[in-house]
Amino acid sequence: MIPVYFTSALANHLWQSTVFAGIAGLLALALRNNHARTRYRLWLIASVKFLVPFSLLAAVGSRLAWLNTGSVAPPQLSVVVEQFSQPFPQPPGSAAAASGVLAHHASLLPSILLAIWLCGLLAVTFSWWRRWRRIGAAVREAAPLAIAADVPVLSSPAMLEPGVFGIVRPVLLLPEGIAERLAPAQLDAIMAHELCHVRRRDNLAAALHMAVEAIFWFHPLVWWLGARLVEERERACDEEVLRLGSQPEVYAESILKTCQFYLESPVECMSGIAGSDLKKRITRIMTQRAANKLTFGRKLLLLVAGIAALAGPIVFGLMNAPQSLAQSPAATSTPRPAFDVASIKANHGGTGLFRISAEPGRFAADNATLKFLLQYAYRVRESQISGAPGWIDSEHYNIEAKTDDSSADAQRKLISDEQGERLRLMVQSLLADRFKLTLHHDTRELTIYALVVAKNGPKLHESAVTPEDSAPPGPPGPPNGPQPRHSILMGRGDLNINAESLDMFADVLSHQLGLLVVNKTGLKGNYDFKLKWTPDEGQGHMMSLPGGGPPGDAVPPPDASGPSIFTALQDQLGLKLESQKGPVDTLVIDHVERPSEN
Repeated sequence: MIPVYFTSALANHLWQSTVFAGIAGLLALALRNNHARTRYRLWLIASVKFLVPFSLLAAVGSRLAWLNTGSVAPPQLSVVVEQFSQPFPQPPGSAAAASGVLAHHASLLPSILLAIWLCGLLAVTFSWWRRWRRIGAAVREAAPLAIAADVPVLSSPAMLEPGVFGIVRPVLLLPEGIAERLAPAQLDAIMAHELCHVRRRDNLAAALHMAVEAIFWFHPLVWWLGARLVEERERACDEEVLRLGSQPEVYAESILKTCQFYLESPVECMSGIAGSDLKKRITRIMTQRAANKLTFGRKLLLLVAGIAALAGPIVFGLMNAPQSLAQSPAATSTPRPAFDVASIKANHGGTGLFRISAEPGRFAADNATLKFLLQYAYRVRESQISGAPGWIDSEHYNIEAKTDDSSADAQRKLISDEQGERLRLMVQSLLADRFKLTLHHDTRELTIYALVVAKNGPKLHESAVTPEDSAPPGPPGPPNGPQPRHSILMGRGDLNINAESLDMFADVLSHQLGLLVVNKTGLKGNYDFKLKWTPDEGQGHMMSLPGGGPPGDAVPPPDASGPSIFTALQDQLGLKLESQKGPVDTLVIDHVERPSEN
C-alpha cells in the first residue's frame, strides 16, 4: 500500500509544479516580444521542475540547519517501563471493525491507482520505443554524404523529413534526393536550421521532457508544456536561420517544400524542420520583425525569479528544519551526557516482557529491542520510526549501564523531570556509541488522536499535590499502599495516574494506543486519573512507574463486558479521542549496526 505521507508528498509536488509552470507562463507572456530562446528556456525549466521536487531543496536547507543544531526535544517520562508482547500496539481493533468493508476497499485504492499509473507509463514508453526503432532502422540503412557540417550527415531512403537523430553522438539525417527537390539556397537554409538544433542540444531537452510526459502522463499540463517547447524550439531556430542571413522567402519556401515531400519526425527527440504550427511559423518568418533584446529590467526580473525558485525552498528548509539528532556527541558543541560503562548482551530466550528500569547513575534494560529503546529514548511511537532494518524489532538485548558515584549524586539533586531528561540523553549517547546509530527528524502526515473535552464537560479531579512535591520520589511503595506524589500505574485495562498534567496523560495514552495522542483540551494543572476499560487484543500491560504494581501476569484479567477505552474516557473522565490526520515528527534512521557484545 502507498503510505499516506507519500500520497500527500506527491500531491504537494504536483500542485507546486503546476504553480511553478503557471509562473513560467506569466514570465513567457511578459517576454513575448523577446527572443524565442528565452521563452523556450522558461518552459524547459518548468518541465524539469516536475523531476525535481521542492522538498529536495528544502531538505538541503534542513541539512544545513542540522549542521548548526544539536538540540533534542525534552523528554517527560522516566524511571521504570514494562511491556508485554509488542512495545506499542496498533490502533484498537474496534475502530477498524467499525469501517469493515469500506476500510478493506480503501486499502486497495492505492494499489489500484499504482497499477493504473504503471499501465500508463508502459503504454507511453512502448509507443515511443516503437517510433524510436523506426528512426533507428532508417539511420542504420543510411549512407554517408560528403557534406561538411558539425555532425556526420547521412542520406536515408526513408521518406522522413530532415532531422537530427541522437543525443550523445547526433547525426543529421537527410532523405535521398532532397538536393534535387530543393534549390541550393533552400537546402542551405534547411541545413542551417538543423545545425541550430545540434548547437542548442534540443534532442537532450526533448528527451528530458519525454521522461516527464512518461512519468506524469496523467497530468494534462505536461502535454501542454510539450507543445510549448516544440513551438518555441522551432521559432528559436527560425530566428537564428534568419539572423545568419537566409532570406525569409527562400527559407519559408524550403520549409513548405520539405513538408510537401516528406513525413514529419515521429518523435520529439529527433529535431526536424516541420515542428509546431506550420501556418503560424510561415507567417512569422515572412512578417516578423527583429526580436527585442532583453532589457536590464527584464534580465533583473528573470534573475530574481530564478533566485527565488532556488533559494525559497532552501530558506523554507532552514526555517522549518526539525531538530538534528546526529548521534555522535562529538558532532555537537555541547557533548551529550553519557554512561561511563555499559554492557550489552544478546537475549536469545526472551519471554516477551520488555522492562526498562532506571535510577540516578544506572540504567538497565531486559529483553528489549532496539525499536523499544528508540521509543523510550526519543519518546516516539512505533509509527514514528522509519528507515530501519527489520532486526531492530526482532532481536532482543540485555543492557546494563552505569555512571560514577559523583555523577549519580549530581543526578539525585535534580528534580524528577530533569532526571528523566538527562537519562534519555544518556541512552541516546549509548545507542549512538554502541549501535552506531545516526538519524534525523522528518515531518510526515500520519493518523493521530486529538484528546478533547467531551460534550458534557470534563470529569477530572484536581490533584492535591503541591509544587514543592516535585522533588525526586523515593523508592516505590507496596502495590496497594499509598501512592507516591507523582506516579503512573497501568495494567491491562486499568490506569491510575497521580498528580500529572493532561500532556502527560496524552503521552501515556499514546503508548497504549500506538498512535500519537495530542492534548487539545486546553486544561491546565495536575490531575489524578483513574480509568478502567476492556482492552483490545493488541493492548497489553504498558507501564509501571514509581509505585508500580505486580508483574503483568499477576494482574487479574479485565472484565470482557466492560467498555472500550474510548467509551471509558467519555464516561469516566469526560474526555474524548478524535481521529485526525496531521503532521507528525518522525525519526528516520540513517545508519544502524548490531552492537558488539561485552
